[in-house]
Order: sequence, then structure tokens, then C-alpha cells
Amino acid sequence: MKRILLLLALATLFLSAAKNPRQTYIDRYYPLAVREMQRTGVPASITLAQALLESGAGLSPLAAQANNHFGMKCHNDWDGDEYFKDDDKEKECFRAYPTDEDSFRAHSDFLRGRERYKSLFELKTTDYKGWAHGLRRAGYATDPGYATKLINLIEDFQLYRYDTMTEDDFQ
Repeated sequence: MKRILLLLALATLFLSAAKNPRQTYIDRYYPLAVREMQRTGVPASITLAQALLESGAGLSPLAAQANNHFGMKCHNDWDGDEYFKDDDKEKECFRAYPTDEDSFRAHSDFLRGRERYKSLFELKTTDYKGWAHGLRRAGYATDPGYATKLINLIEDFQLYRYDTMTEDDFQ
């Protein structure tokens, strides 16, 4: 009986220590998302949901090897490091960033600096549903279910709570 209780206690301890990889990712990167929201107006929930989805919670080779958490491609205006992988086409060029923070900053700047996303910044940072649908309509992703996927992540992990935070809340 003592052996069974000991095994149950060890199993409970192990299971509580084995955190969901998505929650681990959120815990690590929410301060970056909140800082970017404060800097540019992109809701932290949207940034976190896109990063979770695009990077597979940071486990994709693109995120792990190139610090690219948003699947951002090189395009003609990119003059930084490059990472090549098959995507829609063979050996497509993706941006490689020196740090995770650079990836988050580039994502915010990309949205802020493109005319097709301008209307999103008329929405409140707490309107994550409007942002999710607006990103899809503006052509951020080709997946017709993209907005729904973002909204589900935001609601499943209560990412909306970060949309009202400031840096003072986590320092």
C-alpha cells in the first residue's frame, strides 16, 4: 500500500511538472507580446496566438533555428540573414533573426507598416475577434480558418488577459 501511495505521489508530481508546451511558450513570451502591444498597438493576444500557431509553440525548425516565430518570408526588401525551407514552393526564403525579440518586433512593425493592415489599428486592442477576422480579410494567411484558429487559441489559453496589461504588471 505504501508503495502504491508513493508511486501515485511521484506520478502526480511528474504530471504537474510536465507543463503543456503551449503554456510554457506563453509564459516565456507574453512579456515580449505586451511590450510590442505598448509600442505599436498590436494586441498581445493576437501576437501570442499568431506566434503559437505559426511556430508550433516555438518547436518548429524555423522558430528553433532562425528565431522566426511568425513564418515571415524574405520578400524583396529583406537584407538580413536567411533560412530556406520548403513551404508553398520549394526552398522558400524565410527571415532569420538574431533573437526572438527581433522576430516579435519585426512582426509588429510588419503589421504597423503595411497599408493593408491599417484599418486594424482603428480597433481596440481588446477586440481580438475583430483583429483575427481583419488579419484574415487583409490576406495575412491563406487558410480560410485562420481567424477561427487564432480566436480558439486566445480563448483556450485566455490570452485576452494580456491585452490590458502593461510592463508594470510583470516587472
